Amino acid sequence: MTVEQQFSENLLILRRRAGISQEELGFRSNLHRTEIGVLERGHRMPRIDTLAKLAGALEVTPNDLMAGIVWKSGKTRLGRFAD
Repeated sequence: MTVEQQFSENLLILRRRAGISQEELGFRSNLHRTEIGVLERGHRMPRIDTLAKLAGALEVTPNDLMAGIVWKSGKTRLGRFAD
């Protein structure tokens, strides 16, 4: 599964759990409904400000939207940024 696919799955699950439409999520997050659809289909990754807007509108953390997305690199160290 790609990063885009995992994010889109998380967004869809959290929106449905909140019991709101794409249009309502767009209204709450100050994003257009079509942007919500594009993100839910995995056609694009959100910018950081969009991630924050979505998390706030869904009353979840950005971590909830990023669940299952892990970046692995040969130089990654726990608790530090990769060099």
